[in-house]
Amino acid sequence: MRLPGALGQLTYCTNIHAGEGLADVEAALGTHAVRVKELVSPHAPFAVGLRLSARAARELDDPGALERFRRLLARHDLYVFTINGFPHGDFHGTRVKERVYQPDWREDARVDYSDRLARLLAELMPADQAYGSVSTVPGAYKACLDAQGETRVAAKLVNHVEALVRIERASGRRIVLALEPEPCCMLETVAETVAFFEQHLWSLSSVAALSSALSVSYAEAGRALRRHVGVCLDLCHAAVEFESPHAAVDTLARAGIPIAKLQISAGLTLDPRVREAREALFQDDVYLHQVVAREGARLTRYTDLPEALDKAQHAEEWRVHFHVPIFHEALGQLGTTQGFVRELLARHRVQALCPQLEVETYTWDVLPEALRALPVHEAIAHELRWVERELTS
Repeated sequence: MRLPGALGQLTYCTNIHAGEGLADVEAALGTHAVRVKELVSPHAPFAVGLRLSARAARELDDPGALERFRRLLARHDLYVFTINGFPHGDFHGTRVKERVYQPDWREDARVDYSDRLARLLAELMPADQAYGSVSTVPGAYKACLDAQGETRVAAKLVNHVEALVRIERASGRRIVLALEPEPCCMLETVAETVAFFEQHLWSLSSVAALSSALSVSYAEAGRALRRHVGVCLDLCHAAVEFESPHAAVDTLARAGIPIAKLQISAGLTLDPRVREAREALFQDDVYLHQVVAREGARLTRYTDLPEALDKAQHAEEWRVHFHVPIFHEALGQLGTTQGFVRELLARHRVQALCPQLEVETYTWDVLPEALRALPVHEAIAHELRWVERELTS
C-alpha cells in the first residue's frame, strides 16, 4: 500500500504463511493476502512482500507459470515491490535454526537463487515501479566463517551485482540486494556492516573484478556496487543488538550505505534475574532465538535461548530475537522492543529513511496460543494499521 507523501510503500512479508512450493504461495495470496487487503486497502492496490523459496522461484521461472502468477496478482489487485530471499529452503514446520543461513554468500547456490529472484522481481513489479529490493542473509553464520570468509562473500556479491546491472540494462528496473544484519552472523551490528562494505565489498579488488566482468571503467563499477547493494534494516535485530536507533541510521548514512528496505519487527526484553520473567519466555524447536545480554556497558551474545538460560541469568537485561506482533508493548512479565520501532518510525515520518517498508512477524505458528487469538489475516491487518497510525498521526 502506498503511504502519503514521501513515506514510501508498506507491505507485510508472506513468510508468515507456511508452504515452500509455488502452489502454496498462490494459495496464501488467494486467501490470507486478499483478506488483509479487504481490511486495510479495500479500494486501492495492495502490496505483498513476496517470500519465494528456491523451489518456488524455480517453478515461477517458467514463462507459463509467471504469466499465471501475474494474472493472479491482477485478479486480486495485488502487486509486488520486494522479495524476501533470506530463507532458501524450508521455513515452517521443521527445524530451521542455523540452517536458515544456508547456502550462504560463500556458495554459488546463493548467487544463483538471488539472481533468479532479481529477474523475477523485475518481471513482476508494476509498470510504474522502477525500484525493487531483495533481502538476504547477512553473509554467513558467524560460527561457520574462516579467515577468508568475508573475502569470499564479497567475491560472490560482486558476481550477483553483475547480474543486477544486466537486469537494469535490459529492463530499466533497478533491483537492490539488501543484506540483513542479524545477531550471531557475519554482519551483526551496524559497525560490522560498515566495515565489511568499506574493507571488502567496495575494495579495489571487488571494483576491479566487476569492472572486468562488465567491461566498464573502475568508476562505473564502483558506482554499480554502491547502487545495487544496501542493507535491510530489521528493527528487531537492531534492537536486540542494543543499537541506538538514530545512531544506526546516521552511521549508515555517513558511510553511504543505503537502507534498501526497513523491516518492521519487534523482539523481547526482560530482566533475567526475575524468575517469573524467565519462566514466561516461550521457546520452540524451529527457529534460532539469539540473546544479547547486557551487564553495564558489556554485551554478551548467545546463539539460542537454552544457552542464555544456562549461562546468563545474572545479567541486567536480555534482548531476545523472537519476532512478536509489533502492536504489543508488553507481554505480561516480558517487555518488547516496540519503543525502538516507534522511534525509527517517528524518524521516518519526518525524514524518510527508505522507500520500502515491510512488517515481518513470521513466528505466528510458534507463538503461544494466547498471542494467536486473532485470525492471522486480522493480526497482519492490525500490524499494518498500527504502522500507518504511527506514520500519519
